[in-house]
Amino acid sequence: MSEGLILGVESSCDETAAAVVAGGRRVLSNTIASQVDLFEKYGGVVPEIASRRHLELILPVIREALQTAGVTLQQIDAIAVTYGPGLVGTLLVGLSAAKALAFGLDKPLIGVNHLQGHIYANFLAEPEPEFPLVCLVVSGGHTDLIYMAGHGRMELLGRTLDDAAGEAFDKVARSVGLGYPGGPQVERLARSGDPEAVPLPRAQTEGPYDFSFSGLKTAVLQYVQRTGPLNDQQRADLAASFQRAVTSVLVERTVKAAQEKGVRQVILAGGVAANGALRQEMRAALEPHGIALGYPPPVLCTDNAAMIAAAGYHLWRAGVRHDLDLNAVPGLGLGLGG
Repeated sequence: MSEGLILGVESSCDETAAAVVAGGRRVLSNTIASQVDLFEKYGGVVPEIASRRHLELILPVIREALQTAGVTLQQIDAIAVTYGPGLVGTLLVGLSAAKALAFGLDKPLIGVNHLQGHIYANFLAEPEPEFPLVCLVVSGGHTDLIYMAGHGRMELLGRTLDDAAGEAFDKVARSVGLGYPGGPQVERLARSGDPEAVPLPRAQTEGPYDFSFSGLKTAVLQYVQRTGPLNDQQRADLAASFQRAVTSVLVERTVKAAQEKGVRQVILAGGVAANGALRQEMRAALEPHGIALGYPPPVLCTDNAAMIAAAGYHLWRAGVRHDLDLNAVPGLGLGLGG
């Protein structure tokens, strides 16, 4: 078996992305065409518009990824593509392109779970994560706590029962007059605020590793309604207090899971993993227990195709192959499929 050149394709939401990764670790290219600017005026992604934009971008993005990597399609060993979860229309664009390439080139097609892709972004960073470990996936659509005993050996410990952490960041950002995407803007505003200024709830859940953020989001909206127009300091204090409420719960349950599972490492994945406050508080909470913290660089936290190629490499090595009738599964969970 060769080193394993994997072409990754990602189109689950509003990033059209393609990448070439060698050996599951070495990023030769990672091309991302983002639609963030397009959807800023809408305050969020419009699925129909996103799908049409993916159609325009998918082939140029793949060509650029191959050119940057300095490889040809014939040199690629397999094509890995996100097939869920995500927006069904946007998923189908990337999936259709990947199927066409796999068929035309007679190359293996490997469907990748987008959430597993986020986890494998960590394997593109240094040092390489060591098993067993606990991974916290925090993004706009998901908040999951996972135990990994090895490649392909994952156990879902807990998840959000309602809103994802990233979704709560976006909704709170809108409530205080910030733009889209909300996470980075809330983080910037929070730097000049007092995280203890506004008392906000931390939800208790029946499952020890589950999360709930809908009550917190509602509490923020009610505070804004009660207080009326917020001045700059009040907005900063609210942002800081909200961010602390989210990160404290994420940190508490992740550290508890890491201790109970007896792991020596925790990794973060997903867009919210780029949040500096979360990284800082998680590291401070883990250090007294001798547990290391790992996370990808910011460009690999948000949606990208290098993470899909990295996950696809390990599936390829394990002998996973998908037929050309592979369909998009917008509601795909971590426990389903490869």
